[in-house]
Amino acid sequence: MAKKSAEKQGMSGWQILSLTWKIVSICISVLLFMFFFVIFASFVSLLIPAEYESGNIAIIPIEGVITTDGPTTFTAGIESGDVVELIQKAQENDEIKAILLEINSPGGSPVATDEIAQAVKQVEKPVIAVIRESGASGAYWIATSADTIFANRMSITGSIGVKASHLEFAGLLHDYNITYRELAAGKYKEAGSPFKTMTPEEQKMFQKLLDELHTEFITAVATNRNLTEDYVRELATGFVYTGSEAKKLKLVDELGTKEDAIKYIEKQLNITAETVEYEKKGSFLDELSGMTANNYYNMGRGMGRMFTQETTVSFS
Repeated sequence: MAKKSAEKQGMSGWQILSLTWKIVSICISVLLFMFFFVIFASFVSLLIPAEYESGNIAIIPIEGVITTDGPTTFTAGIESGDVVELIQKAQENDEIKAILLEINSPGGSPVATDEIAQAVKQVEKPVIAVIRESGASGAYWIATSADTIFANRMSITGSIGVKASHLEFAGLLHDYNITYRELAAGKYKEAGSPFKTMTPEEQKMFQKLLDELHTEFITAVATNRNLTEDYVRELATGFVYTGSEAKKLKLVDELGTKEDAIKYIEKQLNITAETVEYEKKGSFLDELSGMTANNYYNMGRGMGRMFTQETTVSFS
């Protein structure tokens, strides 16, 4: 009797183990199915054009640092190509009667700034820019491309200037008796390298480049704002102005919020505003990749640039 009881207990144990394994197997199968289904759905979503809710005023946000390659792990911002695409979609949508650029940015790279500014100027519908907390440097350049600029009275705007910066490790290498040697064809190919001290001649060349970009900035603002270049140059110290001061200096048209700008559009076009947000909507797959591979790549790139990137020029 004792032997039979033990056998029954042994069989019961195997049955429990078998049942547990079946439950675990089912859970794993369900999780794998959900994982591959989400990936498949995300892939399909990439093939379907993004659709926007109906409305007659497209609101396009311009937030963070403006670059041609988008934000990194260390820098929040936007990619100029994405903004240009949204502007073009709003232009092509017959339901959209006006575009409102909601700006909160310290600026960005010259090329990214120019790409967005040129796209704004090609729009055949009214474009209103609203500077919220910050619309400085490259972001202000973009704002001047709009037909009308609203700014919060306490916002930071202007900063018509250009800067360039880079780290130099030449002194550190010297202190630790480390030899840096790089072969290059071209007298100034190494200009701006962080591993050598910049010569007075190289510094003069970089300053000339910045002055040229500064003049481009001044000319664009003067043209867009119907001001003389001499007048804008006097204001182009690189420092910022409050919205109230910018209004007095003719750098913006009106003081107010996004709601004020929307009311302005309603009055100008004699319409009842129905706003619709135009933003790049990433799929789940985009979010997943952003949390994994891209983050690690950007982290490595960010750390690497500390040692390899040459002089960086920006409207910020």
